[in-house]
Amino acid sequence: MPKALNHARRRFLGIAAMTITAGQTGLNGSVEAATSKTDVADLQVIKPAMNASFGSMRQIDAGVLNVGYVEAGPPDGPAVILLHGWPYDIHSFVDVTPLSASAGYRVIVPYLRGYGTTRFLSSATVRNGQQAALAVDIVSMMDALKVDRAILGGYDWGARTANVIAALWPERCKAMVSVSGYLIGSPEANRMPLPPDAELQWWYQYYFATDRGRAGYEKYLHDFAKLIWQLASPQWRFDDAAFDRSAAAFDNPDHVAVVIHNYRWRLGVADGEPRYDDLEKRLAAAPVITIPTITLEGDANGAPHPDAAAYRKKFAGAYRHRAIAGGVGHNLPQEAPRDFAAAIIEADGY
Repeated sequence: MPKALNHARRRFLGIAAMTITAGQTGLNGSVEAATSKTDVADLQVIKPAMNASFGSMRQIDAGVLNVGYVEAGPPDGPAVILLHGWPYDIHSFVDVTPLSASAGYRVIVPYLRGYGTTRFLSSATVRNGQQAALAVDIVSMMDALKVDRAILGGYDWGARTANVIAALWPERCKAMVSVSGYLIGSPEANRMPLPPDAELQWWYQYYFATDRGRAGYEKYLHDFAKLIWQLASPQWRFDDAAFDRSAAAFDNPDHVAVVIHNYRWRLGVADGEPRYDDLEKRLAAAPVITIPTITLEGDANGAPHPDAAAYRKKFAGAYRHRAIAGGVGHNLPQEAPRDFAAAIIEADGY
């Protein structure tokens, strides 16, 4: 069977198995808010963390990093790159990965800089967490893996990274699944004060801006991360084993430095690197994303996130928004893996 037809057949079977009930998926760029339930009787029963681990880790030199990543699915399948957030790790996609791989995709899940087995190649490289740096990391990894074009999926830091790549290098992106929509920002934009209740949600950002905050994060790293998990997903009943699997990724020598720089850079109290200045200038203009996109939002996301209507106009290509019901919080891929995997397949069909 020809490769293209074979993938199309596998994709069709994947769609049928997950029974995507998305309605019309035309290319008119309109928004359609649909509510999906994470427990549907005719779907395969997959609970978060049913898959406790991935296969063996791989490593590859890419840009300034030696990137740790896992890969699943046929090596000749369409590439899907899944990007995790903070304070989480690749296990956010531990169930999404086999679902997507079974639908015929080559699934690549890297540790971001400062997480897991990803390491800087030089001790002299700035432990930088700014948005452009993370995006360049992923493009460099794509180059190293000889992936010309991929479907990108992510949440939190991962969604922002996917957004940046889609905005700056749309030719490298076939489609995108982005939790909480459009997350590109800039220190200049972040200078605008928010209402007090919104500022309160960002308490950790201000904490990290202080020396006390950096010391506290380093000293109480695992306790801090678990608190964020609880606040960001108040209805997600994860167990200690699931948390500990991800928390191991924070035992990276660069983790604290990258996280602290990320939030300080956002507030404009830490400089970025000059090598990224041109990219950040383009991102500060809040560029419109033109690739096919599905945005997702859980109905119980306790982390700061924009309303879907606020970012609708930032997506100029084929677009749908999906509201995911069932007490789903911030770590949507791990809490609702079938919905996330279904969105990957749907976005690929645009």
